Amino acid sequence: MLARGRKVAGKGETVAAHYAFGPLEDDFIIKHRLLTRTTTTRGEPPLKKLQKKFTAFASEVEKEADNYGDCEKLAKAFLQELNTFEIPLLKSKAVIDANLREKENFNGLKDEINGQILQAQADIEDLKRQLEESKIERQHKEECEAIRKLVAMQPPRSETQKDITDLEKEIAMLEAENTASSRMLELRKKQFALLLHVVDELQNTIEEEQRSLVEEMRNAVDDHNKSGLEDATGGPGAMAVD
Repeated sequence: MLARGRKVAGKGETVAAHYAFGPLEDDFIIKHRLLTRTTTTRGEPPLKKLQKKFTAFASEVEKEADNYGDCEKLAKAFLQELNTFEIPLLKSKAVIDANLREKENFNGLKDEINGQILQAQADIEDLKRQLEESKIERQHKEECEAIRKLVAMQPPRSETQKDITDLEKEIAMLEAENTASSRMLELRKKQFALLLHVVDELQNTIEEEQRSLVEEMRNAVDDHNKSGLEDATGGPGAMAVD
């Protein structure tokens, strides 16, 4: 049945698996076998066989007849069955002890693994921090390399210093020329002011002379007019002679 199911499944068809018992029934059967020490589903359970041996021995002992031989035989059979029943118990106890030791080892291993996990997590965080620091350091190195390339592209320091010195000399010369130009301009301002003052004085003098000349010409005209008028009238002396 199972082979047929596998064969059909191999062709791509889905076939549900069929089991004799369900999961709950399997658990019940396993629990019952462990309690009764039954290893197979066939035959009489060992505990029941031991019970029968003990019941037969007890029944034979309770009889009043002279059955010492039968009692001894049943007692041996019971002890033999008891030994047979005890062996699996000892095996089970050994298995239980081994399982307990295995559980302790597992718990220790679990604690160790948990510690290793915590240590690994701490190492991961440390590595993350180191990675970030490495990224920052690499970025700084790249920036320094870029700056170094820019510096390498610039002229030598001696040439730059020479240019600076030449510029300083040129600035000093320009400042000297500026100072001389300022002094010359100030001198020209003073000279121009003096010239304006002289022109103003000259203009005042010319105006004064012109006014004096006009006044003299006016006085001369007046004197001439007076002389002509006296000649025309004969004057006071002519009248007296007449």
